[in-house]
Amino acid sequence: MRVLAVTHGPRVGPELFADVIAEDGHELVEWEITSRGVPPLNGFDAVLVFGGDQNVGEEVDHPWLHEEYGALRWWAEDGTPLLGVCLGAQTLAHALGGRVAPVAGGQLAGFYDTELTDAGVADRVLGVFPRRFEALNANGFEFTVPGTAVELARGPVAQAFRAGERAWGVQFHPEVRRDQLLEWFEEDGPRLPRPLGELEREVDEKLPAWQELGRRLCRAFLRASGAK
Repeated sequence: MRVLAVTHGPRVGPELFADVIAEDGHELVEWEITSRGVPPLNGFDAVLVFGGDQNVGEEVDHPWLHEEYGALRWWAEDGTPLLGVCLGAQTLAHALGGRVAPVAGGQLAGFYDTELTDAGVADRVLGVFPRRFEALNANGFEFTVPGTAVELARGPVAQAFRAGERAWGVQFHPEVRRDQLLEWFEEDGPRLPRPLGELEREVDEKLPAWQELGRRLCRAFLRASGAK
């Protein structure tokens, strides 16, 4: 398969997902939309859209967001397998009519109790997670599930949804590496809900098991996209 990874900057790439895609013998094409504009809409068997420090509602500062919304709507309507992560889930939700706004309780950083809905348990991608798990969040904005979509997981914020049969959005980060994550937390500084040292200890304790779930999620998405 030929997989497109849309990124929003140099430190928010496919990371562990890139490893899985390579290990499974697929081709990965990375496309930084912030500098290159909208990628080609055709020619890919699956699309991944990752995080970023930009936000829905900042289109004046980041006019390429309009192009991203249009591309996401096109892929969703076309039936192209699509997975949005964090900002990618928020832009997908917005493109499909959901609402994106700052998290009411402030920045989320660390692991949070999360539960699959019944639809999530039955879902061919999110269903690879246990019914209850701790999800790694690093976000100051959240989405509402679009009216045409199905909620798959919930925690302190809506954590996952599916639109149609082949478009998924997850608020949590299943793709991250340790150094990348701690760099995000360090930059968040005073917005963090807990001291950086405490978050670092939690990451060291819980990240390895979380990364294994992330690899499992990526492979489930590839299978759902048509990989053998």
